[in-house]
Amino acid sequence: MPRLPRGVPVARHRVQEAMRSWGEPDERVETAALVVTELVANAVEHTAGRRIRCRLLRTSGRVRVCVWNRGRRHVPELPGPRDPEPHGDPADGLYGSEGPGPVAFDGPHGTGDGFSLASVAEDGRGLMLVDALATRWGTRTSVSGRLVWADV
Repeated sequence: MPRLPRGVPVARHRVQEAMRSWGEPDERVETAALVVTELVANAVEHTAGRRIRCRLLRTSGRVRVCVWNRGRRHVPELPGPRDPEPHGDPADGLYGSEGPGPVAFDGPHGTGDGFSLASVAEDGRGLMLVDALATRWGTRTSVSGRLVWADV
């Protein structure tokens, strides 16, 4: 799809359509739709390529949402420490950087560890949502572009 804002709802609709045709539970369908919305919106906002590719990989008990784009500009950083435990399966061919793990919120403006959402720029909040919704997620960067994936 073209790297334009109108591609975001197109990607969301295609994910919902495909997953419903597979008979995936409604909760997983809607979770994947939110995740692909955030990942495609990030690609539209933060990359320089002309096109974005989305792909769903279905395995027993999970669906992996993949968003790939050529070229790079600024990619927002997710605040907080990274999970030191290695994740990903080299056999997936998607082993790379992993999101930091769940962020626990204790109120409308922060978390129990003193972290305040008010202190975070708007960049990165979509990735915080992906982090909260996905069982795991990560990135893989190459000379030709970036792949961001999330398991739901």
